[in-house]
Amino acid sequence: MTNYRGQQSISQPPFTPMVKKLIIINAIVWIGIQLVLEGFILPELQMIRFFGLVPYDVLTKFHFWQVFTYMFLHSLDILHIAFNMLLLWFIGSELELKWGSKRFLFYYFFCGIGAGIIYIIGYALLFAFGYKLEMAYVPVVGGSGAIFGLLLAYGVLFGERIMYFMLIFPMKARIFVIIIGVVELLMMLKGGGDVANLAHIGGLVSGALYLWLWENPNKNKPIFKRTKNRPKLQLVIDNEKNDDDSKKYWN
Repeated sequence: MTNYRGQQSISQPPFTPMVKKLIIINAIVWIGIQLVLEGFILPELQMIRFFGLVPYDVLTKFHFWQVFTYMFLHSLDILHIAFNMLLLWFIGSELELKWGSKRFLFYYFFCGIGAGIIYIIGYALLFAFGYKLEMAYVPVVGGSGAIFGLLLAYGVLFGERIMYFMLIFPMKARIFVIIIGVVELLMMLKGGGDVANLAHIGGLVSGALYLWLWENPNKNKPIFKRTKNRPKLQLVIDNEKNDDDSKKYWN
């Protein structure tokens, strides 16, 4: 890590094992299946339609696998997969080093699947209120939901480190994540465009839920700590100082 005004900032992280596997899988799917197999050999495959996240298909045809498979597909714009994989490398490697490979992978899938489920629930509510939106029939692809979950975890666990907003403005990681969340919320409320902002927000919400349930050190913390051969309750009284009643306490 390098320093910026006494604060830690992101330098080039190592390629951790699980991050490397995820990047390889995404690259194989994008190059081998989407570009080569579907693009030149079998264009009738329609991978994105069948494995991308389509709210209408999940709600009416029960294509539940899509909340998982959409994470491994990307648009044909190389910047889409390149940006996601760079963030997966830079941020994911730090989290894998801290958590270990299995825990990191579980968190990655938890955020990605959670983002997909929240996206589906959002459109289900709109359908329930009579809205028939065109985007409900459009496939959502990409690991951005999971990546936004990684961003949240990084902001929580490494909040004092310096990140660069728009690659120019240095700020603490926690402030960076807050700004990103606000921007996504405003873009979602504005509507339009080709970005599934609700899925991004779903990744942030899923990450926050995971961190609250499993990473919060104060949640479900027992009031009384007990060892194996220790009684449940001890009364300790200091009788040597009779003039001080405050020396009586429960342990």
